[in-house]
Amino acid sequence: MSRRRGLVAGSVVLSFVLVGCSDVAASESSPSDTPSSSSSSTPSSTPSATPSATPSATPTAKPTTATPKPKVKQKPQYYALRVERQLDKLGYPVGDVDGDITVRAKQALCAWRETHGMPVSRKGLTLADAYSVLNAARRPVPTREPGIYVNKTCQVAYQIVGKAYKRIVWVSTGALGYETPNRTGKVWRKWAGAHESSLYPEAYMYDSLYFLRDRPGIALHGSRVNSLVRPYPASHSCVRVTRLEITQIFKETPIGTKVQVYGDY
Repeated sequence: MSRRRGLVAGSVVLSFVLVGCSDVAASESSPSDTPSSSSSSTPSSTPSATPSATPSATPTAKPTTATPKPKVKQKPQYYALRVERQLDKLGYPVGDVDGDITVRAKQALCAWRETHGMPVSRKGLTLADAYSVLNAARRPVPTREPGIYVNKTCQVAYQIVGKAYKRIVWVSTGALGYETPNRTGKVWRKWAGAHESSLYPEAYMYDSLYFLRDRPGIALHGSRVNSLVRPYPASHSCVRVTRLEITQIFKETPIGTKVQVYGDY
């Protein structure tokens, strides 16, 4: 009797264990027993978790790199004083060396552009000008034969002796209605000191170099005062040069020296 009771009790315990395993198995594997739970929980939890987690995590995962800032180029005016000093040192007359790009400094820049193969103009200082001037150590070697070359665009004259620019000087060519002709001639007459113009009374010329035989009144010469050597065309067809410069050019220029006038103001 006691043995039978033991068997019955054992079968009850076994039945309880099998039912427990059956519940666990059903909850994990049987879709038919949990329609309400899977339909009510899965749609509501999955969409809300996925969008909120993925976008916020992705940007922070990417490595960040610092973007280098471009180098800031200084404005041309920043170099003005240094450029004037260098131009003056190399023999391109700028007037006052004070960092102010005046019309005289523009004449020097115009001459610099021409002698360095850059576009010739009377405009102000550019970055290209500044880099060119500040990187130069000496005047360039001229590509033209010896002589005197008058550039009406820049209102400067170049004195080339041998294979070098001996001088670069300010000039003032013929004003409107009295233009200095664009021609090539040779010095055929030299008149030292001062004399009165044969065409314009009380107009005095100093150390004159006449270079056109068919226009015998046209010459390079100094004027009564240097202020008459304007930074623009202002003469009566002649080429005005400052007194100190024309005196030196006169001494160093023999008869037969080439003189060429070119350009437009």
